[in-house]
Amino acid sequence: MHDIYSEHHGWVYGWLRKKLGCAHNAADVAQDTFLRILSSRDALLLASNSRGYIATTARNLLIDRARRQRLEKAYLQELALLALDHPGAPGAERIWETLDALEQICRMLDGLGEKPRQAFLLHYLEGQPQAQVAAQLGISVRMVQKHLVQVLLHCQTVREQP
Repeated sequence: MHDIYSEHHGWVYGWLRKKLGCAHNAADVAQDTFLRILSSRDALLLASNSRGYIATTARNLLIDRARRQRLEKAYLQELALLALDHPGAPGAERIWETLDALEQICRMLDGLGEKPRQAFLLHYLEGQPQAQVAAQLGISVRMVQKHLVQVLLHCQTVREQP
């Protein structure tokens, strides 16, 4: 897989950059392409038709990306219409920023155990005191504190990775 990545990454990145018009998005999709191939059972098919398989995978990711962008746009338009009916409601841009922040939090918490993740969400996002979190999770306050430290250290480690 290393050889295939080394041989084809530049090509697929260039192809995606032309399609997307953005180096950052092209780099993201190129990386996602190889991750999808690596995690699939069909990775062995690369030996016979590497470029074709890589191009098909990248094209499918572009289609998924376009669908998601259309869905997000429709959702934001609908929220904007709802906001007109409710003047005190946050605007579409604020809602978008909130959704983006929640996605980032989810990515940061990926790979943690269930209880540390729940402790973090209950304490920091829902604002529950540690004693209430402990009671809800059926653990001690000291264990809640350990979980919170574990999550914060994990997030720092994830953030420092390239």
